[in-house]
Amino acid sequence: MTELKEQTSIAERYLLNFNTEEIPFEFYDVVIIGSGIAGVYTALSAPKTSRILIITKETIEINNSVLAQGGIAVPLDQHDSPELHFKDTIYAGAGLCNETSVKVLVTEAAENIATLCLYGVDFDRDEGKRLALTREGAHSVNRIIHTGDATGREVCDTLVSAVSVLENVTIKECTYAVDLITENSETKGVLAVDVETMEPKAYYAPVVVCASGGYGRLYSSTTNPEVATGDGAALAFRAGAELMDLEFVQFHPTVLYHPENKSFLISEAVRGEGALLLNVDGQRFMPSYHEMAELAPRDVVSRAIFQEMQKTGSRHVYLDITHKDRAFLERRFPTIFKTCLSYGIDMSRDYIPVAPAQHYSMGGIKTDEWGRTKIKGFYAVGEAACNGIHGANRLASNSLLEGLVFGRRIGKQIAENLEEIKKSFGIKPKIKYYRKSSKKINDPEKLKRKLQMIMTDKVGIMRSRESLSLALNEISSMQKELEGAELTGINAMELKNMVSLANLVVKAALFREESRGAHYRSDFPVSNDEVWLKNIVFGGQS
Repeated sequence: MTELKEQTSIAERYLLNFNTEEIPFEFYDVVIIGSGIAGVYTALSAPKTSRILIITKETIEINNSVLAQGGIAVPLDQHDSPELHFKDTIYAGAGLCNETSVKVLVTEAAENIATLCLYGVDFDRDEGKRLALTREGAHSVNRIIHTGDATGREVCDTLVSAVSVLENVTIKECTYAVDLITENSETKGVLAVDVETMEPKAYYAPVVVCASGGYGRLYSSTTNPEVATGDGAALAFRAGAELMDLEFVQFHPTVLYHPENKSFLISEAVRGEGALLLNVDGQRFMPSYHEMAELAPRDVVSRAIFQEMQKTGSRHVYLDITHKDRAFLERRFPTIFKTCLSYGIDMSRDYIPVAPAQHYSMGGIKTDEWGRTKIKGFYAVGEAACNGIHGANRLASNSLLEGLVFGRRIGKQIAENLEEIKKSFGIKPKIKYYRKSSKKINDPEKLKRKLQMIMTDKVGIMRSRESLSLALNEISSMQKELEGAELTGINAMELKNMVSLANLVVKAALFREESRGAHYRSDFPVSNDEVWLKNIVFGGQS
């Protein structure tokens, strides 16, 4: 598999003016950006002799991992195997998966789940006390372990409790990572600000791990929390790291469509338990789109729903699981059942109105199978990273597993290489950076909403040269508007990151003149392996 590398100039290396001789600082061995499963598990996997700092934009419990409902894919069943899990992942990825990374994922899955159980994660079990397994889209067998419909929260809470008592780990909440500090393509630490005071501070370390999550908030319709603004990818790009597969944005097929809530996820596990999709006329439609029907890959189901909505002139379809009794649904999906009921929907008797929404970013900071980037000492893991596991379309419930497997691998890298890296780290760098500010940004929140509508309307489930070109023109205008603007608050810096990243997403989508996985071009509706069996990589210049 080859890569197409696109060089894009970076007008501004850092977002803030700073002088390392003047701002306060602290020294650590490792700085981890992000407090989701990937970041926290990396800290737990690193040597206990290393001094680790975890910084998180909000409080430690606010992240995308917490919202993960379905579960974690792991080949445990007697009819399953790592080889079959590998095959399903490759199939879902539509030809663009990195096979080396996928092999690592499936072969190291079980041992990491065993570690979670040792930490005390309370997974659901069957009558024989074995881990209960369910199925989700594009899986050929039951292999999803879960904790009701709140697996992410259970795993996060357990791991955060474990890391919070470690004497070698410091956690700083409400701390916004602005930029990666580098010298000669080597990591020197992180420039951050206190969210409340906006006071800058340098956290120097020879190793920085970016586990900041994805870029779902580029879209107005998304299941992602407010923090998912792509800051990690943007700061990595400014520092000279490569970004890959940005055009592949996964839309979850079934998100609650209610006047008061259009972002609550209705887990794929509901379809795994037999729920059917019906259009507003009450007709089941998935069998006419794919042989796996409701359990087809997510991109297929999302497009099918989108097309049914267009055919019927509706803004949603229905999910029907009324054939299951109330007791089962309350036990298996307690969070979903309770949430739907709060909106007057009893899923044991009523159809659930659903529509697709942005859910996951396959693209991100390009890494190898050890989480390493092209910048010495800089690693990425979880949704912030792109190691090629997901290819053009993520297989359901591989994301939490990815954070675990590669978080532990980075922990091993730290154990093996930290002392050697520290020898060349030296003293704190001498950097004085100044960017001239000639104007202020009026109402960054309003501009964020404008960007999100552009992305949702023109860079969504169905794309075309016309829609993407219009989006690129509008986003390019926003970029020019932000050049030289004073970035005085978190909203302004997030906006800057979001606009820069959206520009790259659209360019990648325009460049890929085919349909593959989650990237669908109505003007190029088929895949073209002869030309496009390759990854699009944007390489920043540090």
